[in-house]
Amino acid sequence: MWEKIAVFILRNRIPLLVAVALMTIFMGFQARKVEMSYKFGGILPKDDSTQVEYDRFTRRFSEDGNVMVLGAQSPEMLKYPLFAEWYTLGNNLRDIDGVDSVFSEAHLFTLKKNSEEKRFDLHKVVNRRPESAAETDSLVRIIQSLPFYRGLIYNDSTDAGLMMLFVNRERFEEESREITVGRILDLAEDFEARTGVQIHISGLPYIRTVQASKIKQELAMFVGLAALVTAILLFVFFKSFRVMAISLIVVVIGVVWSLGTIGIFGFKLSALMGLIPPLIIVIGVPNCVFLLNKYHSEYRKHGNQIKALSRVIHKVGNATFMTNATTAMGFATFIFVQSAMLHEFGIIASINILSVFFLSLIIIPCVFSFTKPPKERHTEHLDRRWLEKVVEFLESLVLYHRKKVYAGAVLLVGFALYGITMVEATGNIVDDLPKKDKIISDLAFFEEHFSGVMPLEILINTLDGSRVTNDKTLRKIEKLQDLLESYDEISRPLAITDAVKFAKQAYYNGVPERYALISGYEKSFIAPYLRGNENDVGGVSRLFLDSTMQTTRVSAQIADIGTNQLDTLMADLKPRIFEIFPQDTYKVTLTGTSIVFLNGTSYLVKNLFISLSIAICVIAILMALLFNSARMVLISLLPNLIPLLFTAALMGYFGVAIKPSTILVFSIAFGISVDDTIHFLSKYRQELKARPWDIEQCIINAVHETGVSMIYTSIILFFGFLVFTASDFGGTVALGLLVSVTLLVAMISNLVLLPGLLMSFQRSLVTQSFREPLLEIVDEEEDIELDALEVKKSDGA
Repeated sequence: MWEKIAVFILRNRIPLLVAVALMTIFMGFQARKVEMSYKFGGILPKDDSTQVEYDRFTRRFSEDGNVMVLGAQSPEMLKYPLFAEWYTLGNNLRDIDGVDSVFSEAHLFTLKKNSEEKRFDLHKVVNRRPESAAETDSLVRIIQSLPFYRGLIYNDSTDAGLMMLFVNRERFEEESREITVGRILDLAEDFEARTGVQIHISGLPYIRTVQASKIKQELAMFVGLAALVTAILLFVFFKSFRVMAISLIVVVIGVVWSLGTIGIFGFKLSALMGLIPPLIIVIGVPNCVFLLNKYHSEYRKHGNQIKALSRVIHKVGNATFMTNATTAMGFATFIFVQSAMLHEFGIIASINILSVFFLSLIIIPCVFSFTKPPKERHTEHLDRRWLEKVVEFLESLVLYHRKKVYAGAVLLVGFALYGITMVEATGNIVDDLPKKDKIISDLAFFEEHFSGVMPLEILINTLDGSRVTNDKTLRKIEKLQDLLESYDEISRPLAITDAVKFAKQAYYNGVPERYALISGYEKSFIAPYLRGNENDVGGVSRLFLDSTMQTTRVSAQIADIGTNQLDTLMADLKPRIFEIFPQDTYKVTLTGTSIVFLNGTSYLVKNLFISLSIAICVIAILMALLFNSARMVLISLLPNLIPLLFTAALMGYFGVAIKPSTILVFSIAFGISVDDTIHFLSKYRQELKARPWDIEQCIINAVHETGVSMIYTSIILFFGFLVFTASDFGGTVALGLLVSVTLLVAMISNLVLLPGLLMSFQRSLVTQSFREPLLEIVDEEEDIELDALEVKKSDGA
């Protein structure tokens, strides 16, 4: 088959290159459709109970993550003129397109009793900018007489104030949100310049926007760095600008195709999806290296350029295809995971890994067929003395020091198993950002003064059909609020009880001491006011009740404490909640972004092992088809499992948690490290078929021939993944470092441990089934007849 492919490619060079160019133009247009993802989530399957409950909550009460918060701290917060500036800032923010409403100490509403119509009306506390200290003091006295807001938007003990910006959800799911956030930041900076008081900004809309902006910036940076690093390495290895340029053309086209594929599928660019373009560069360049090494070595043998190019396709194409297929399979296992985020990543990654292989297989032979043959200096890399010494050292380990190699492998496994026991699966919503990032410091401000800004929602439903506004349930809700306030990590919760208390205070003309639940005897004269309100207590209770009056919400904010600590907190909190609300009478559901994130992280960890197990099984089946030997499957997998154990150990020793941002380390490392195994075993089988009587020499020849390309590609992969350490996201930095180290370990394992095992078990492994695989691997000794191949040179080529 590969003979025919070689003939087809070299006979149809121009049509194929034109087709690639046209396809690249098409993909470029599709890439323009790619949009950033501005939403958290997409981790849990849509039918997961946690996701179902959260979706049900958002349909009833709208999304919980649509509030940006601005905070400031000063002893003058409630004094003139700072209070007046705070008022002006809120009004200016409210005028921004995308901000629906503003809520702060200077933008409060109070309930007033309308005795004539027997209802409660909402009134602004501050109707205009205060013009004097006396006016400000008068307004502050009113504000401080409203317990409904105490601890919610101002903290008397720390002189901290909070301004809530309720943003438009649709607007903040579009790219234009960056303009909105930019205007908010500009106004905040103006406030700081006028007052000298620092503004802290947080909330999920803000965090999402900043992170998405960083992802967009890093995508361009990673692509540029990966291209630069690989270009430098290619030039150092091959000493040819032509080789460097053509290899870069291959991977740049691969990047365009990857972005175009994302656009065709209608997926959005997330932190995970943003890794694909630089991955294509890092994974695509080794394809070029293997093909170019073969081209140069073949040309040096016989000096026939067309014959060399045909052998590149014929002999290396099959093995390179299998290595790319295994890498693609490693990523494709995510397709079977129900998580939308991983599912989309698996589709795009697997498709484009195969695409970049076909691009390299087409572009390199076709383009080089139009160029001048390589000069002597271009093939000198095949004779590098330092490389020869490295390969000779590896050969000596295989021939004379196998016991030491096995002992080292056993020690490494022991070291790894102990390290694995220290690995944790945890994560914070913002823990990938640098510790000194302003998002982190601002979030710490809100956690210190208001216990956090991450939404936590508790839904309470009466199973017997009674209203949640009955006295018994209201008292239970009040008890739940007291329970929540006893946790330092949880802010003061808000519930329908607060609306009822607010109404009672309003009935008694705003007396703060009357802020309490309505007693039995008070119902007779307060109830008409509640019934007289078309919007039910000035519309306040609509925030807490659904249309059936059988479900209510208790809203709080929680610190970004990490999934482990949050899991512990929930395990302590839930039984205490169920004591207040017996499960035979009430259905209580804990939801909100914090809960979704907690369960999403747990789900990812579980699916890590599932997807990795699938990858191992798929690749094991592929090895069985290639070599038709169960013993060969075991021998080939072992050198690739050890690097994974080593990676897990490093995570344990250095405190790198398994979380959404580091979840890909194992699949990437395993999928790529198996490539070396296939290249080595393919060459070994070719040698074995040529000289089955001399197994030891076959192994050494395989080490010698594949070792050079493996070392080249491993160096490129090492530095290629190392560019991810330039990221601002800790998880991306960890991924780059861990994959880089893992691939070096995998290279050594495949060049030392694998041939050592083959050498030790040579007789039991070399069977008829191994020599006659189910999937044919090209015979090194066979060749394409040059008479069967006609390549017409264009003028001047």
